[in-house]
Amino acid sequence: MLAQLRPEFPDVTISKIRFLEAEGLVRPARTASGYRQFSTADVERLRFVLSAQRDRYLPLKVIREQLDATPVDSGSLSRFDLLAQTGFSAEQLAQLERDGLLRPGPGGRFTSDDVTALRTIRTMTGLGVEREHLRAVRAAADHEVVVLKSFSDTETVRELAGLFTSLHSMLVRAGLRQS
Repeated sequence: MLAQLRPEFPDVTISKIRFLEAEGLVRPARTASGYRQFSTADVERLRFVLSAQRDRYLPLKVIREQLDATPVDSGSLSRFDLLAQTGFSAEQLAQLERDGLLRPGPGGRFTSDDVTALRTIRTMTGLGVEREHLRAVRAAADHEVVVLKSFSDTETVRELAGLFTSLHSMLVRAGLRQS
């Protein structure tokens, strides 16, 4: 859990996480022997709390109120909900939109897929992936969409989308084996 948070929050400590837990801002599951088990949702919640403290200087009471007012998941999310669930700043989100990595739907709404995409982007950038590499992934996806849109049958499109993903993964693994 610390490894996931430290790229963005280098000063985070176990003591800080325990303090936030004691304040009720995160509630990780416990094993039978008492060890904390942080889910992906717990890590994202911590990311939001730490971002709100660092970037907006919000007190814990206000952060807790925002978290309590934010739905855990929804098919249609506002920009505020998306920021709350992912811990991204408004500036970061705007940059991702300019880069074409995030595209709001009708009415500027977002989906749970957008939440997942942002969490994936955060993990990738934390591992050292640069913005231009993410834009290349976006371009590749756009090319696949062009091909898929040439088919009219919804079931065929779904099946082909899965096959594109599988083929892509296999080609990446094959390329890594050769290098």
